[in-house]
Amino acid sequence: MNRVVLVGRLTKDAELKTFEANERSVLNFTLAVNRDFVNSNNEREADFIPIVYWLEHAESLQKYLLKGIQICVSGKLRVRSYESPDKGKRYITEVLADEIKFLGSKKESSVI
Repeated sequence: MNRVVLVGRLTKDAELKTFEANERSVLNFTLAVNRDFVNSNNEREADFIPIVYWLEHAESLQKYLLKGIQICVSGKLRVRSYESPDKGKRYITEVLADEIKFLGSKKESSVI
C-alpha cells in the first residue's frame, strides 16, 4: 500500500503549469512539515516535501494555495529518476496528491 498523509505549510505560492498538447494543468508546491522533535538547540526542524497535483481542480485551487497556508495533503509517494548531462542519474521523491484540505493561514494561527 502506498499512501501518504501530510500536514504542513506552503513555503511559497503554488505554481501552475498548463500543457497545451493535452490541455492538462498541474500544480507544484513545497510543503514544510514539522518534525516531532526538537534539535540540540531546542529548535523544531522541518522536512520540505515536493507536492504535485494533477487533478481537474488544479487551476481553481492555485489562487488559494498561497505561502504560509496550512493544508493537509493525501496521496501517493513517487520516486522517479532521470539522466542529468553533468551529474549522471538523479532521483526525485515527491507526493502525487489526490486530496487537499485547507486548515488555516499562518496569520490566523498566530491569533490563537
